[in-house]
Amino acid sequence: MFQPISIFIGLRYSRSKSPTGFVSFITFFSTVGILLGVAALITVVSVMNGFEGELKKRILGIVPHVIVSDLSNNEPNKEAIKETRTPHEPSWLALREELLSQPHVLQVTPFLESEALIQSPNGLQGVLVQGIMPKFEQSNIINSHMVAGSLENLSKQSYSVVIGQALANKLQVSLGDEVRLVLPNKSVFTPMGRIPVQRVFNVAGIFHIGSQVDDAMVYVDSRYGAKLLRRKGDGIDKLRLYLDDAFNAKRVVTTLEQKQKDSQQNTQQNNPLHSVSFSTWDESQGALFSAVKMEKNMMWLMLSLIIAVATFNIVSALVMVVVEKQAEIGILQTLGLARIDVIKIFITQGMVNGLWGVTLGGLLGLILALNLNDIMQVVGVNLFGFGMQDLPVKLEWLDVLTIIFSALIMSFLATLYPAYQASTTQPAQVLRNE
Repeated sequence: MFQPISIFIGLRYSRSKSPTGFVSFITFFSTVGILLGVAALITVVSVMNGFEGELKKRILGIVPHVIVSDLSNNEPNKEAIKETRTPHEPSWLALREELLSQPHVLQVTPFLESEALIQSPNGLQGVLVQGIMPKFEQSNIINSHMVAGSLENLSKQSYSVVIGQALANKLQVSLGDEVRLVLPNKSVFTPMGRIPVQRVFNVAGIFHIGSQVDDAMVYVDSRYGAKLLRRKGDGIDKLRLYLDDAFNAKRVVTTLEQKQKDSQQNTQQNNPLHSVSFSTWDESQGALFSAVKMEKNMMWLMLSLIIAVATFNIVSALVMVVVEKQAEIGILQTLGLARIDVIKIFITQGMVNGLWGVTLGGLLGLILALNLNDIMQVVGVNLFGFGMQDLPVKLEWLDVLTIIFSALIMSFLATLYPAYQASTTQPAQVLRNE
């Protein structure tokens, strides 16, 4: 098979052993360094992707991607708005239909919310109470993570509540037990004076998602939530939007705000978007995801430095090879080998080491990423310190390809200086004492 002379000699040099053995030692560890760096980077980035995915699923599965607040009750022309509605039709229904027609919007559910205290005979906890309509919450992540009871029980049982398992453990309550919801921001006059609004609820369901909302969120039926808040009708004043991707929230809000602006300029009083405000999930959870992204970027940087250090070993090994092979380089040049061919020889030799390291490191990284939890179980390592909980691992092939190509590019750049130095060898000076 035809093979260029420069590549043939470079491959021969990569297989040959150094007389002193020291160059071979450095070459071996440069290859091992690249191998470990690539494998570690693929594994760690896969775990970070898994954590990011779990946060996105567990937190953004509950936290609304976009919240639309109905401000029609604060508008001076609210009577004109009411005249355009069908009798007995809630004001948010038309708004919900309008929002469902927007791109990226998968689901729109009505709710009301208020800060409250939840009390049992064994504890007291501050929570956020949300009044929902269970018929609109069929695709809610809560439904698929119920450990006791059902979300539909909210509409079947009067004054019932669904809470998280972490909150149930703190309050030491279970299904069917009674808890008291207290609204410290609302009060009523009684013969005993002014006291906070409160009501006894029965625990109709317990969910477990494994996120921070497990002990901070409480669900009630919107009818009883409205009564608790002293509101008329269903009490709904907000709609939450669930999107195909939570990170499309700003794009959706920008589109809605533009439509709202157009309707206000055209004085379309009957437009459902006329008197609403928008807020996105990143206003409350953005800092958490920014921190995760920063940690992921720092891991990329730190582990990339490992690969960079390993490629510097390629530089040192090739420089020593160039010094050892100066006589041979001089002979090849006297036989008519061009400078560019000399450069190709040492680029080939250096890239062989880089290719071995990247190939073996990529395979090792894929094996570790795909079997990390099984390997940890066999070894007996438990990073969580309690029970046996799997690490979330999400292997992104784009990240794998980026790591592999980046390592190859770094290996290539490491060969340029030694190869250039080899091409500057003067045959007359080198062969004078041979």
